[in-house]
Amino acid sequence: MTVIDHRGPQAVRPRTLAEIALPDVARDAIGRELAAMSDPTKDIDRAMARYYQIFASLPVDILQEMLDFGRHPDAPGVGLVRNLPVDAELPPTPRDGRPCPDKATYTAEGVLLGLSGLLGEPVGFLSEKDGQLVHDVIPVATGAQSQTNQGSTVFLNFHNDIVHDVIGRYDVSNPDFLVLSCVRADHEGVAATYYADARDIVRALDPQVLEVLRSPLFRLNAPGSYVRDVAGGAEVLSDPVAIISGPDEAPEISVSANGVRAMTRAAEQALEVLQAVCREVSHEVFLRPGQALLINNRKGLHARSQFTARYDGRDRWLQRTYVRRDHWSIRYRATSGSRRVHY
Repeated sequence: MTVIDHRGPQAVRPRTLAEIALPDVARDAIGRELAAMSDPTKDIDRAMARYYQIFASLPVDILQEMLDFGRHPDAPGVGLVRNLPVDAELPPTPRDGRPCPDKATYTAEGVLLGLSGLLGEPVGFLSEKDGQLVHDVIPVATGAQSQTNQGSTVFLNFHNDIVHDVIGRYDVSNPDFLVLSCVRADHEGVAATYYADARDIVRALDPQVLEVLRSPLFRLNAPGSYVRDVAGGAEVLSDPVAIISGPDEAPEISVSANGVRAMTRAAEQALEVLQAVCREVSHEVFLRPGQALLINNRKGLHARSQFTARYDGRDRWLQRTYVRRDHWSIRYRATSGSRRVHY
């Protein structure tokens, strides 16, 4: 695909996709340790300490690349990690999006949380999966056409994961990173995850369109889960915000999956251009068991293709965490029930 760089032919493009493969020896050693652990959500802080120990056994070059992914502004915005350990046996894919009650082992959860711990700290929000730290992302029949993680029959537009906030900004307390780990692929193996890095997006946009996207002419709708479960289906719009902010070499981007309301005709047209450019510059990944995506939730937007769900216990099953570098700046959202779960 062609990316138009408005900075001229001498501009150097950063690497926006990292690809990491564990050696078989490391995969097997980590897998043995994870298979021996029980449900980590019973004592999450203790489990996270143990995962630090386990993942510290990775070859130092691989460990550094994962750590660097989470700590440097010029690092890639998405990372594909291959050859991860998997559970020896799996129960049927849950049908309702809730945690699976009858897993014999928790290797998948260990992979998810172990990778998360290299990026920051897992965080939960009561308005998303009831505050769970491990999200089971599966197709749900009642949400098949929705712009949420329950969908399957529609293209899930380019977005980042935001969080409703009474301060009027949904891009402040949202996760810094997501980790998506594949437990089971879809039947046909056609479900694709896309990531469009904001640096690539900025290069591809016409300067006039970019100027509009940098202006506070947009209101983000609250996440679909919040609108559905808290607001009774009504829109809950943010204060006016810009879609793109920060310097061109390190921009931040915010788009709600559940809809963005443009405040002018020019802003509406800019949104249409933005979604088209995202498709042009995005990385495409077909996740398989033993693979995970590390996603910077501020540096870019992600999307998902359509696929066919059968609701037969063998549907696509991903697990997801929300990760923040720290919880201090969202301490005003703390709940009494958990250090890691916020309202």
